[in-house]
Amino acid sequence: MRVGVFYFPTDYGIDLSELGRALEDRGFASLYVPEHTHIPVSRKTPFPGGGELPKRYAHTHDPFVGLAFAAAVTRKLIVGTGICLVPQHEPIVTAKAIASLDQLSGGRFVFGIGGGWNVDEMENHGATYDTRFKMMREYVLAMKALWTEDEASYHGEFVKFDPVWSWPKPAQKPHPPILLGGETDYTLRRVVDYCDGWFPRPRGFDPVQGVDRLRRMADSRKRDFSTLTINVFGAPNDAKVLASYQKAGIQDALLAIPDLSRDEILRHLDTIAPLVKVGAAA
Repeated sequence: MRVGVFYFPTDYGIDLSELGRALEDRGFASLYVPEHTHIPVSRKTPFPGGGELPKRYAHTHDPFVGLAFAAAVTRKLIVGTGICLVPQHEPIVTAKAIASLDQLSGGRFVFGIGGGWNVDEMENHGATYDTRFKMMREYVLAMKALWTEDEASYHGEFVKFDPVWSWPKPAQKPHPPILLGGETDYTLRRVVDYCDGWFPRPRGFDPVQGVDRLRRMADSRKRDFSTLTINVFGAPNDAKVLASYQKAGIQDALLAIPDLSRDEILRHLDTIAPLVKVGAAA
């Protein structure tokens, strides 16, 4: 099992180039970053975590630009979105950015996706809460066409374009892995229908039951379970828990990097670095 991290890439935090090098030097497998394009001042949408929205939500770098900096100074580090708010991104432009990042990084990009929770934010992009998952599906399918077809076209409710040329194509074939965040049966159905992996959070997650849930959903929809992965987002810094993930067949565990100063983050990485060996040796 690979052990990586996720980090809110803020303008006041550690530089992602330095973070990427520090992670690779310590043996971590991956760096995932979340995003919010902006946060409306209205704050009509309550923060799902309760209380005030943390400062970092309004200070994130663009994920693709930030990850490009991390990829450019590393050789093996996997870089991914955790998660990209797909309904807030025009799909043709996003497909181009992802294909470019994947090719220039030598095939090291993973596309973690989600529909989003901030109604105010998504509405500024022309998306709506009630149709965001339907929109996300069409955007992903349209991007897949752009990545895999020489003359791609797509005609849906939210995306419509006649045959086009779009290069570069991603280095990974047929395209970078697509992981969907969430914990419901609706999430699992979407994972099996048009994604490559599941991105659950650890709260209430039992690894054995989680693997069984995804396997049963795959079987019910005639999807080969072996083509799917489970990547736990925000795994605890606990060797026993990580060992249980590995034993259950979880492919990746991502540890959270706190919203701290540059020096504090580097010290934190030294503290959790031994967990990398747990994932490899369990």
